[in-house]
Amino acid sequence: MSQKVVRQATSVLVASTVAAMLAVVPMQAQRGRGGQPAATPRDAKTSAPVDLTGYWVAVITEDWRWRMVTPPKGDYASVPVNNEGRRVADGWDLAKDEAAGNACRAFGVGNIMRMPGRLHITWQDADTLKLEFDAGTQTRLLRFTETPPANAEQTWQGYSAASWETAGQQTLDRNGIPVADGAAAGGGAGRGRGTPSGGALKVVTTNMREGYLRKNGVPYSASATITEYFDRVGPEPNGDVYLIVRTVVEDPKYLQLPFITSTNFKLDPNGAAKWSPSPCKIDPPAVPGK
Repeated sequence: MSQKVVRQATSVLVASTVAAMLAVVPMQAQRGRGGQPAATPRDAKTSAPVDLTGYWVAVITEDWRWRMVTPPKGDYASVPVNNEGRRVADGWDLAKDEAAGNACRAFGVGNIMRMPGRLHITWQDADTLKLEFDAGTQTRLLRFTETPPANAEQTWQGYSAASWETAGQQTLDRNGIPVADGAAAGGGAGRGRGTPSGGALKVVTTNMREGYLRKNGVPYSASATITEYFDRVGPEPNGDVYLIVRTVVEDPKYLQLPFITSTNFKLDPNGAAKWSPSPCKIDPPAVPGK
């Protein structure tokens, strides 16, 4: 074989090798560690492990005396208030709140989920869940991507940072209690319904205005941290679908221990026709014995 032919063959081989290497590089660049495909960034709506949207109605089978009516002043049973919390609760004055423009104190993030009424959940955008309440005409925004702005104004609903937790993850509340087994202490902290489907939504809220854990002035402060877990459960044999919200309120100012509750809602396919928002309004306290 002539040297000219050898040189030509060698040139073709080198060119082919270089082309193959160049073709491999983009493929490797698309792979993560261990040769796995790199994760494609997805928004919160696309990556949601469970659908929480729809119209929901509160199901109140416990804590009736604290949720359906306004309890008497000084009734803070099952809330682990400290001495300062008792002092504030014992001094509650409904007329004074209304005169000062604070009628929505019981409709803030610390108690809005416990209000009897209806809840409407939609996606405001691909990374923000919107929760609308007919009680008090309140709105919460659960943000998956943003961080709280510095020196942001405190509001009744505060700033809520959300994240998805898949069914395979070990989900614990702030006391190390598996939320799949229900909360442990506090009003309405019993075992939830059925088994959560798909995963849970975790929400941590801060930067709220001082409000009430109950309609009768049991307080939480602006320095509180409120952690919630939202689980969709069902359908049950009769077709009912439930939303369970487990809430942990930690407040160094007014609470000795975290206050833990579990609140149930049922999906209402006809909820749009029953939607009737109302302003913040608290009825006078119930009179014991009547």
